[in-house]
Amino acid sequence: MNKLSADQLSFFDREGYLMVPDVFCFEDLVPLREEIEAIIDIEAQRLHVSGKLNDTHAGASFEHRIGLIYNEKPEAAAKIIQAITGRAGGGHSGEGLFSLITHPGLLTVIESILGPEIVGSSVYRIRPKVPGMPSGVVPWHQDSGYFHKHCDHEMILTCWFPLVDATEENGCLQVFPRTHQAEIFRHHTGGPGGYLVITEDDMPEGEAVTVPVPLGGILLMTNRTPHCSTENLTDVVRWSVDLRYQSADIPNNVGELPEQFDPDKSPYEIACYPPEADFVVRNPKDPSSEVKNWEAFNEIRQAYEAIRPLGPSRWEAVGS
Repeated sequence: MNKLSADQLSFFDREGYLMVPDVFCFEDLVPLREEIEAIIDIEAQRLHVSGKLNDTHAGASFEHRIGLIYNEKPEAAAKIIQAITGRAGGGHSGEGLFSLITHPGLLTVIESILGPEIVGSSVYRIRPKVPGMPSGVVPWHQDSGYFHKHCDHEMILTCWFPLVDATEENGCLQVFPRTHQAEIFRHHTGGPGGYLVITEDDMPEGEAVTVPVPLGGILLMTNRTPHCSTENLTDVVRWSVDLRYQSADIPNNVGELPEQFDPDKSPYEIACYPPEADFVVRNPKDPSSEVKNWEAFNEIRQAYEAIRPLGPSRWEAVGS
């Protein structure tokens, strides 16, 4: 994979987003798909044995199985999904996921924007957009709405990619272009699905753009780019992953255990999102600082899954 072209970089800088096709081949995505399938199978069998699920739909495809379970028993599907997402969306930290976070072609693309020293954030999410499941619809927000205010003017790059073709019909993302140079828009807690939301009164002027992403492609966004996803109107579960990267000079918690978090430190010594772990994925000046194997990544990730430092709290509830 080559670095982004001058035209691609210009588009990203101007619009606040960029879709890049063919970053991954299908074989790159298979290990993560298989890890997810294995969790679904284990949890479905457990629920079946306990009498909480009649049909495990063992013969169904990756694209349909959790949707079929949801149609039969929504509460069973929710338990299975929680086994994948963990406490806040990034619970699964398998080897297949790590291979995508550190994929050389992807990091070459990321380097085009951030430079050669790249910190990967454990603020990653595996998201199943199940047809009919209300939590699958994500309202308008900026990722910076979730981060500390002292990081509002930093670049924390979101890399979103689907594990199936993401289309307008199955709820691909929409973005609000050319708004990422403004200040962070006001958010509220308690939006649809429990997410933060930019309400209609606070939305910028202009028109949203729908961004389909084919399997193997990625959607890059700044942390200040407003985006949302809409209802899945198909029978296919739109599985997706969102990763985040930043340069090494932006506040982070690399090397810090969750129990070492100190909320009284200077704001610029506190990670942009303290509840989850940052780690070095590329550093040509000091390769020894890179997290190069899955076991080390999993240890870091699960430490923060067990103990979550306090996160930002900067918005009022909807209706306040």
